[in-house]
Amino acid sequence: MPIKHTIHTPHAPKAIGPYSVANRIGDLVFTAGQLGLDPQTMELVPGGIEAETRQALTNLAAVLEAAGSSMEHVVKTTVFLRDMNDFARMNAVYGTFFSQDFPARSAVQVARLPRDAAIEIEAVAVVAG
Repeated sequence: MPIKHTIHTPHAPKAIGPYSVANRIGDLVFTAGQLGLDPQTMELVPGGIEAETRQALTNLAAVLEAAGSSMEHVVKTTVFLRDMNDFARMNAVYGTFFSQDFPARSAVQVARLPRDAAIEIEAVAVVAG
């Protein structure tokens, strides 16, 4: 049976509750949702949905790298938006982080996110062997 490995990295925000930023089991990585938090200050980056999306995806990339994976190996994301009216602007930034063979994705509007963030993104990725 594969062993679960908890992922830690100084290049992404620390968990703000009793959870891990990611877990790796075998060749799969499951991330917690990433907000647009600056890893150094633990504050949301200024600039609205575009800036928060960029930072959330940058944080996600750092977590995946620490787990031995990358954005290239993401198979599924879930995007949680405070306001679905931000979808097009989020999508424009999101598209710059992924190339061909995009991951599967769900995007939903939620009533509220931690820290009153505009966006949170989680992913499932494989570890390239």
